[in-house]
Amino acid sequence: MAGNLFALLRNYLRGKGCRVYMADMKADIEVLDIYYYPDVIVTCDPRDREFQYFKRYPKLIIEVISPGTEGFDRGKKFEDYRHLDTLKEYVLIAQDRSSVECFRKNSEGLWVLYPYSSGQEIYLESLDFRCSINDIYEDVEFQVTT
Repeated sequence: MAGNLFALLRNYLRGKGCRVYMADMKADIEVLDIYYYPDVIVTCDPRDREFQYFKRYPKLIIEVISPGTEGFDRGKKFEDYRHLDTLKEYVLIAQDRSSVECFRKNSEGLWVLYPYSSGQEIYLESLDFRCSINDIYEDVEFQVTT
């Protein structure tokens, strides 16, 4: 899922001054003196070009959540990410079902949830990017639990 979205975003952002990274790039939250490794991170801020191993000014952060990480990704991690002034959207992608949740910072500084499910088109306003949720889940087979 992260790989599919990375590929879609990389192609879309080509030549637009933004860079997309997957898995091995740190999101450095300088004011808290901590960092995380998001599944996908997008920065369009020229200040981030001076940092090779981390980014401080992301526009978009995407996490693929599992039942084991969901609480932390929704809670403490999202709370910490909100200290990034440039962050406009935080996206959670479920790995056990076709579900994408986009938390978008509005003009008043409040985070608003935009949920998407199977068959819908996802819109990432921060990048003016659209794709089908089916494109994100392409070649993904969900485990059937009994």
